[in-house]
Amino acid sequence: METTTVHLLRHGQVENPGRVLYGRLPGYHLSDLGVRMAERAAAYLKDVPLTHLRCSPLERARETMAPVAATRLELEITTDERVIEAANWFEGKVFGEKSWTLLDPRNWWQMRNPFRPSWGEPYPMIVGRMHAAVLDAAEAAGPGGQALVVSHQLPIWMMRSYAEGRRLFHDPRRRECTLASITSIHLIDGRITGVDYAEPARDLLPSKTTKKFVAGT
Repeated sequence: METTTVHLLRHGQVENPGRVLYGRLPGYHLSDLGVRMAERAAAYLKDVPLTHLRCSPLERARETMAPVAATRLELEITTDERVIEAANWFEGKVFGEKSWTLLDPRNWWQMRNPFRPSWGEPYPMIVGRMHAAVLDAAEAAGPGGQALVVSHQLPIWMMRSYAEGRRLFHDPRRRECTLASITSIHLIDGRITGVDYAEPARDLLPSKTTKKFVAGT
């Protein structure tokens, strides 16, 4: 049996000076640095014989896919809602050093259960949609083929956690899924056999980032 690989690429840095938790909101594009990250990921994948391309519908994901797709004009991009960012009750709210979002008593009810989590899409639901999308991407890539899926941090981390048998509840600050990183899921006949991880844009990552428990981007 041949091994099929589905590479999950997280999008590059987003232009977001207002520190908004943008989630699924439209209009958030890659920053100049994010474009460089996307180009770095494309260079890393240059010699990978991709046979299928799949992408979240959000702008930052499509812009991250662009430099890869530009070198593979024979492949069409499948837009897949199942690999979109996780739903989040705090979408559109501001987070940062001077933000009072998490200190506002009106928001405390949404933080009552970090295991589900109560502020957003349940972790098992994210796993379910991502797993289905990965299996479809693997089928589209064909036996021994390789697919590229551009998605977002939390959905990718949930898929990796499931693939490696980790518990889904976690500390978001400890996710190994940096900007423009690639999490590769290996499958044989639809069965996950292994996971690899790479950071092509590691040297481009911002030196300091503020991480909140609701961050998913």
